[in-house]
Amino acid sequence: MPNYVRRYTPGGTFFFTVVTHLRRRLFDAERARSLLHEAVLAVKRDRPFELVATVLLPDHWHCVWTLPEGDFDYSKRLGIIKSRFSKQWLVVGGQAAPVSAARVKHRERGVWQKRFWEHKIRDERDFIRHVNYIHYNPVKHGLVRCPHDWPYSSFQRWVNEGYYAEDWLCDCGGKTPAIPEELRRGPPFVE
Repeated sequence: MPNYVRRYTPGGTFFFTVVTHLRRRLFDAERARSLLHEAVLAVKRDRPFELVATVLLPDHWHCVWTLPEGDFDYSKRLGIIKSRFSKQWLVVGGQAAPVSAARVKHRERGVWQKRFWEHKIRDERDFIRHVNYIHYNPVKHGLVRCPHDWPYSSFQRWVNEGYYAEDWLCDCGGKTPAIPEELRRGPPFVE
Protein backbone atom coordinates (compact mmCIF):
# COMPACT_ATOMS: atom_id res chain seq x y z
CA MET A 1 0.00 0.00 0.00
CA PRO A 2 1.41 3.44 -0.87
CA ASN A 3 2.44 5.75 1.91
CA TYR A 4 -0.07 8.54 1.31
CA VAL A 5 0.45 11.80 3.17
CA ARG A 6 -2.38 14.31 3.40
CA ARG A 7 -1.67 18.02 3.02
CA TYR A 8 -2.88 19.85 6.10
CA THR A 9 -2.77 23.62 5.76
CA PRO A 10 -4.33 25.71 8.51
CA GLY A 11 -7.06 27.92 7.05
CA GLY A 12 -6.62 26.28 3.64
CA THR A 13 -9.13 25.70 0.88
CA PHE A 14 -9.56 22.10 -0.27
CA PHE A 15 -11.39 20.11 -2.93
CA PHE A 16 -12.79 16.75 -1.78
CA THR A 17 -14.29 13.69 -3.41
CA VAL A 18 -16.12 11.27 -1.13
CA VAL A 19 -17.50 8.07 -2.69
CA THR A 20 -20.05 5.52 -1.51
CA HIS A 21 -18.94 1.95 -0.87
CA LEU A 22 -18.94 -0.01 -4.15
CA ARG A 23 -20.26 3.15 -5.82
CA ARG A 24 -23.78 2.35 -4.65
CA ARG A 25 -26.34 4.95 -5.71
CA LEU A 26 -27.41 5.92 -2.20
CA PHE A 27 -28.15 9.53 -3.10
CA ASP A 28 -30.86 8.66 -5.58
CA ALA A 29 -32.99 8.57 -2.41
CA GLU A 30 -34.29 11.88 -1.03
CA ARG A 31 -33.90 10.55 2.51
CA ALA A 32 -30.18 9.92 1.94
CA ARG A 33 -29.68 13.41 0.51
CA SER A 34 -31.47 14.89 3.50
CA LEU A 35 -29.42 12.88 6.01
CA LEU A 36 -26.15 13.97 4.40
CA HIS A 37 -27.31 17.60 4.47
CA GLU A 38 -28.17 17.26 8.19
CA ALA A 39 -24.77 15.68 8.92
CA VAL A 40 -22.93 18.51 7.15
CA LEU A 41 -24.92 21.18 9.03
CA ALA A 42 -24.26 19.46 12.38
CA VAL A 43 -20.52 19.33 11.75
CA LYS A 44 -20.47 22.94 10.55
CA ARG A 45 -22.10 23.98 13.85
CA ASP A 46 -19.55 22.08 15.96
CA ARG A 47 -16.47 22.55 13.78
CA PRO A 48 -17.08 25.52 11.47
CA PHE A 49 -15.95 25.62 7.86
CA GLU A 50 -17.17 27.35 4.74
CA LEU A 51 -18.81 25.09 2.17
CA VAL A 52 -17.75 27.05 -0.90
CA ALA A 53 -19.12 24.78 -3.63
CA THR A 54 -20.77 21.37 -3.67
CA VAL A 55 -22.43 18.79 -5.87
CA LEU A 56 -24.04 15.56 -4.76
CA LEU A 57 -24.33 12.80 -7.35
CA PRO A 58 -25.95 9.38 -6.88
CA ASP A 59 -22.73 7.70 -5.74
CA HIS A 60 -20.32 10.46 -4.76
CA TRP A 61 -19.96 13.95 -3.37
CA HIS A 62 -17.58 16.70 -4.51
CA CYS A 63 -17.08 19.86 -2.48
CA VAL A 64 -14.72 22.73 -1.82
CA TRP A 65 -14.25 23.86 1.77
CA THR A 66 -12.33 26.70 3.37
CA LEU A 67 -11.25 26.05 6.94
CA PRO A 68 -11.04 28.73 9.64
CA GLU A 69 -7.70 30.45 10.14
CA GLY A 70 -5.41 28.25 12.20
CA ASP A 71 -7.56 25.13 11.71
CA PHE A 72 -6.41 22.25 9.50
CA ASP A 73 -8.53 19.26 10.55
CA TYR A 74 -10.68 18.48 7.53
CA SER A 75 -10.15 14.73 8.08
CA LYS A 76 -11.96 14.84 11.42
CA ARG A 77 -14.84 16.81 9.89
CA LEU A 78 -15.25 14.40 6.97
CA GLY A 79 -14.98 11.42 9.31
CA ILE A 80 -17.76 12.77 11.52
CA ILE A 81 -19.96 13.56 8.52
CA LYS A 82 -19.50 10.05 7.11
CA SER A 83 -20.07 8.40 10.50
CA ARG A 84 -23.12 10.50 11.37
CA PHE A 85 -24.67 9.87 7.95
CA SER A 86 -23.98 6.12 8.14
CA LYS A 87 -25.55 5.74 11.58
CA GLN A 88 -28.67 7.67 10.61
CA TRP A 89 -28.91 5.93 7.23
CA LEU A 90 -28.96 2.54 8.90
CA VAL A 91 -31.45 3.71 11.58
CA VAL A 92 -33.98 4.74 8.90
CA GLY A 93 -33.66 1.39 7.15
CA GLY A 94 -30.93 2.15 4.62
CA GLN A 95 -28.76 -0.80 3.73
CA ALA A 96 -25.01 -1.23 4.03
CA ALA A 97 -23.16 -3.30 1.45
CA PRO A 98 -21.29 -6.38 2.67
CA VAL A 99 -17.75 -5.65 3.87
CA SER A 100 -14.63 -7.71 4.47
CA ALA A 101 -13.73 -9.19 7.85
CA ALA A 102 -10.96 -6.60 8.15
CA ARG A 103 -13.46 -3.75 7.75
CA VAL A 104 -15.80 -5.36 10.29
CA LYS A 105 -12.89 -5.65 12.73
CA HIS A 106 -12.32 -1.88 12.41
CA ARG A 107 -16.05 -1.20 12.93
CA GLU A 108 -16.47 0.02 9.35
CA ARG A 109 -19.72 -0.28 7.49
CA GLY A 110 -20.42 -0.72 3.81
CA VAL A 111 -21.80 2.78 3.32
CA TRP A 112 -18.76 4.87 2.25
CA GLN A 113 -15.43 4.04 0.72
CA LYS A 114 -12.86 3.96 3.50
CA ARG A 115 -10.89 6.95 2.29
CA PHE A 116 -11.57 10.19 0.48
CA TRP A 117 -9.62 12.22 -2.04
CA GLU A 118 -8.48 15.72 -1.21
CA HIS A 119 -6.60 18.40 -3.08
CA LYS A 120 -5.17 21.59 -1.58
CA ILE A 121 -6.29 24.52 -3.72
CA ARG A 122 -3.09 26.29 -4.80
CA ASP A 123 -4.25 29.57 -6.29
CA GLU A 124 -7.20 31.37 -7.88
CA ARG A 125 -6.90 29.51 -11.19
CA ASP A 126 -6.86 26.15 -9.39
CA PHE A 127 -9.88 27.27 -7.33
CA ILE A 128 -11.88 28.25 -10.44
CA ARG A 129 -11.06 24.97 -12.19
CA HIS A 130 -12.28 22.89 -9.25
CA VAL A 131 -15.45 24.92 -8.72
CA ASN A 132 -16.21 24.68 -12.45
CA TYR A 133 -15.57 20.94 -12.31
CA ILE A 134 -18.02 20.59 -9.43
CA HIS A 135 -20.76 22.48 -11.24
CA TYR A 136 -20.21 20.67 -14.57
CA ASN A 137 -20.01 17.21 -12.97
CA PRO A 138 -23.69 16.21 -13.37
CA VAL A 139 -23.41 16.96 -17.11
CA LYS A 140 -20.14 15.03 -17.35
CA HIS A 141 -21.85 11.98 -15.83
CA GLY A 142 -24.81 12.25 -18.21
CA LEU A 143 -27.33 13.00 -15.47
CA VAL A 144 -28.50 16.28 -17.04
CA ARG A 145 -27.75 18.28 -20.18
CA CYS A 146 -27.11 21.60 -18.43
CA PRO A 147 -25.62 22.47 -15.02
CA HIS A 148 -28.72 24.46 -14.04
CA ASP A 149 -30.86 21.31 -14.37
CA TRP A 150 -29.14 19.52 -11.46
CA PRO A 151 -30.79 20.51 -8.15
CA TYR A 152 -28.18 18.97 -5.79
CA SER A 153 -25.47 21.51 -6.42
CA SER A 154 -24.37 24.99 -5.39
CA PHE A 155 -24.59 26.08 -9.05
CA GLN A 156 -27.76 28.17 -8.60
CA ARG A 157 -26.23 29.99 -5.62
CA TRP A 158 -23.23 30.86 -7.76
CA VAL A 159 -25.57 32.10 -10.53
CA ASN A 160 -27.49 34.22 -8.01
CA GLU A 161 -24.21 35.72 -6.78
CA GLY A 162 -23.24 36.65 -10.35
CA TYR A 163 -20.37 34.22 -10.92
CA TYR A 164 -22.11 32.24 -13.67
CA ALA A 165 -24.72 32.98 -16.30
CA GLU A 166 -27.78 30.74 -15.95
CA ASP A 167 -26.89 29.11 -19.28
CA TRP A 168 -23.19 28.43 -18.46
CA LEU A 169 -22.01 25.44 -20.55
CA CYS A 170 -25.63 24.70 -21.39
CA ASP A 171 -27.00 23.24 -24.59
CA CYS A 172 -30.56 24.50 -24.04
CA GLY A 173 -32.17 26.08 -27.05
CA GLY A 174 -29.91 24.33 -29.54
CA LYS A 175 -26.67 25.93 -28.28
CA THR A 176 -23.47 23.95 -28.59
CA PRO A 177 -21.17 24.98 -25.75
CA ALA A 178 -17.42 24.61 -26.04
CA ILE A 179 -16.58 22.36 -23.10
CA PRO A 180 -13.00 22.82 -21.87
CA GLU A 181 -11.03 19.56 -22.03
CA GLU A 182 -10.10 19.90 -18.35
CA LEU A 183 -13.79 19.65 -17.37
CA ARG A 184 -14.19 16.47 -19.40
CA ARG A 185 -11.02 15.02 -17.93
CA GLY A 186 -11.36 16.29 -14.36
CA PRO A 187 -8.89 16.58 -11.51
CA PRO A 188 -6.05 16.51 -11.05
CA PHE A 189 -5.59 19.49 -13.33
CA VAL A 190 -2.03 19.13 -14.54
CA GLU A 191 -0.41 21.81 -16.69
